[in-house]
Amino acid sequence: MKNKLLVIICSLFISNFVHAAQVDTIGVYSKKMKKEIKCVIIKPEIYNKKNMLPVVYLLHGYSGRYDNWIKKVTELKMYASNFNMLIVCPDGGFSSWYFDSPIDSTYQYETFISNELVGYIDANYNTIQNAKARALTGLSMGGHGGMYVGLLHPDVFGAIGSMSGALDVTFIKSNYQVDKRLGDTTNFANNWKTHSTFSMIDTIANNNQKIIIDCGTEDFVLSFNEEIHKRLMKRKIKHDYILRPGKHDWDYWGNAVYFQLAFFKKYFNEGKM
Repeated sequence: MKNKLLVIICSLFISNFVHAAQVDTIGVYSKKMKKEIKCVIIKPEIYNKKNMLPVVYLLHGYSGRYDNWIKKVTELKMYASNFNMLIVCPDGGFSSWYFDSPIDSTYQYETFISNELVGYIDANYNTIQNAKARALTGLSMGGHGGMYVGLLHPDVFGAIGSMSGALDVTFIKSNYQVDKRLGDTTNFANNWKTHSTFSMIDTIANNNQKIIIDCGTEDFVLSFNEEIHKRLMKRKIKHDYILRPGKHDWDYWGNAVYFQLAFFKKYFNEGKM
């Protein structure tokens, strides 16, 4: 009897292990930057050749890398399965800010995220190839990337977000190598204006993208998020804006990402109607 019970337990364990969410680590070649970019792909339990799934692109922060999210928030595997979605975590460089840098051809991450990476994922994974089945978000520098790249490409990402977004690059300036991507503020002043998320909010069309922004009440970038919220309100652009207790750290992001994924899941479901 004990041996039979052991066999049953082992069988259940193996079954769960085989069908659990899986993590791929891949390299995606960028023609524009002429280099390979590492990415983590989290595939949900139901992933197979028959199921076409929505995709959330999840960006890391300043000085981070492609495997930050899966190492710091291991629950992402469970979330991918619970929400039935692919989660893609690309490397965004040490300090790309997810710009197509006008002064450095090796930092062209807007094009990589919005075009090259999306194209690769759609060609090699079973995805729903439609903006209504794609979302883009991230933390800190990645929160900036989620808003900046997302707002520029509503035809690619139907939903966008930001967690603790470092959204005002004109304030950050040289402290986090933004000047290396845009040039100095004197000789390249126009670069700073055209690459500002704040300026974009003032001019973009109200294109019905779903937007979610959240930030901790003790976060040093809170004022940037408050300003974005005010500008969105002024333009009457619909969005979810959430403040909750927290700092600029993984305790906050590990909690926030669940709510952002739930927000995107609701959006994906609405697209099926």
